[in-house]
Amino acid sequence: MLLPESGQVKNYRIDRRLIVACGVLLVSLTAFGSWGLYNLYYTNNLNAALQDTQYQLELARTLHDQEVARLHDQVTAEQRKMSLYARTLGQMQARISRLDSLGEKLVKVSSLNKKEFDFGLQPAFGGPRLVQTSLAGEIGLSDHMQNISTRLSNLDTQLAAIDYLLQGDRVEKNAKPHAWPSEGGWLSSRYGMRADPFTGERAAHRGVDIANRFGAAVLATSRGVVTFAGKMKDFGYMVDVEHGYGYKTRYGHLSSLAVKVGDEVSDNQLVGRVGSSGRSTGPHLHYEVHRNGKSLNPATFLPRG
Repeated sequence: MLLPESGQVKNYRIDRRLIVACGVLLVSLTAFGSWGLYNLYYTNNLNAALQDTQYQLELARTLHDQEVARLHDQVTAEQRKMSLYARTLGQMQARISRLDSLGEKLVKVSSLNKKEFDFGLQPAFGGPRLVQTSLAGEIGLSDHMQNISTRLSNLDTQLAAIDYLLQGDRVEKNAKPHAWPSEGGWLSSRYGMRADPFTGERAAHRGVDIANRFGAAVLATSRGVVTFAGKMKDFGYMVDVEHGYGYKTRYGHLSSLAVKVGDEVSDNQLVGRVGSSGRSTGPHLHYEVHRNGKSLNPATFLPRG
């Protein structure tokens, strides 16, 4: 019943079943609303947990990638180190072969006791067994290189002794370079500071250049023994000759070689042919004179020009 301030009183009749239904509906709506809110809260929590898990997974993946990269760099560094060891070992073995050949030749030409200076025998080694504390392969390579280094020292000692004995049969005047190092030719670049022919910058020139025709004979400037005959960076095909009393001559930029390591050469003997191998602008001979490891001005040893 509705009682307005004016007018007629209005009466309404509501069925009890409708009231019950409305109550049930209201309770249901409240229950479903509470369940929805709970699901929304739970879903938000799940999303937050999922995002945190994804972040942790990405972080772990990043750390894993960094560790893999570090291990890869470490392996690469070890491989480079082993490659360097292998190259050094190869160079040392080549040096041993060259020194063995030279030593045998020196023993022959000097008539020394071949049993005392036997370059075909392995050197004797001894000492206590050491405890291994690193990788077996690396230790084996290190020990091998140490053995080769020791053998090189022994060879150097033997060769020094032989050279000393040989000097007793030589005259220093004859060991001193004194001949013109090629058939013909003229001095095209002198010893000392000069403008580099490739860069134009001032650079030291440790020898003299003798311009000549391609294929002209290159001659030893004094009696000696060939200690190097092969290809070398910048010099191209090159020959080194030891003359005794500390004298050594070098012949570079050759087109061909006429001698090998261990060969004994005399004055004016053919050692190669003029060329332009290595760092060269044209056919010429690069000629150097050294004594006791120090470069000297070859012009003072040349008979002319």
